[in-house]
Amino acid sequence: MDFTGQHVLITGGSTGIGRATGEKIARAGGRVTLIARRQGPLDEAVAAIGLAAHAISCDIGDKAALLAALDEAASVHGAIDGLFLNAAAEGMYGLTTDYTDEAFEQALRINVWSPFWALRHVLPAMTARGKGAVLLTGTLGAVRGMAGNMGYCVSKHATLGLARTVAMEVAAQGVRCNCIHPGFIDTPMMNAAPAEAVAAMSARTPQGRIGRPEEAGAVAAFLLSDDASHVTGQELAVDGGVLGTLRIG
Repeated sequence: MDFTGQHVLITGGSTGIGRATGEKIARAGGRVTLIARRQGPLDEAVAAIGLAAHAISCDIGDKAALLAALDEAASVHGAIDGLFLNAAAEGMYGLTTDYTDEAFEQALRINVWSPFWALRHVLPAMTARGKGAVLLTGTLGAVRGMAGNMGYCVSKHATLGLARTVAMEVAAQGVRCNCIHPGFIDTPMMNAAPAEAVAAMSARTPQGRIGRPEEAGAVAAFLLSDDASHVTGQELAVDGGVLGTLRIG
């Protein structure tokens, strides 16, 4: 992969899959803008990546702040060639009957409204240039039901709808849009899940282990790269075989 001369913006870019993707792109010659809420992890990510990285602390659930961050990124590193909408809110863990309005609203705001705002803001420039790549982070819960996490599951089903719709709308203008479904990856979000749930996740993965951020980051970087120039409207699971196999026993 060669990202020379390209600028990729990554939300949720300070840790986990977002940071791993940024590191991969920078090593391939690209410039990256990392957006996340917490300044400390952002500083650590920039220190690891080097001069190719620019960090913006931003609550992506705040529409005005998000759009300002997108404009700042373009002013610092140039036009956005790749947009990786990776940030997510996990919602609360609990049955639907116990789920609060506040938790459900937060999941929708971060996982659905924020990507929608970003897409609406960035796509016109991409289509005008006739080139661009967009990637959204889904989850196994975007294609399967998940008990105990209504907000996350519902919002990630919507994420897949965003990706498919955009792919159809902009393909003829030279812009691609895809979605990855990380499985059980060693990220801060997964580590926030109950310990018994994490143990069950590992046991149900055919490979017998959870994934590493760099494994998902490598797939993300590929889909954002010109090497994937004829790949659009697709969803790809990075899950150790969970979705693609039938586990018996």
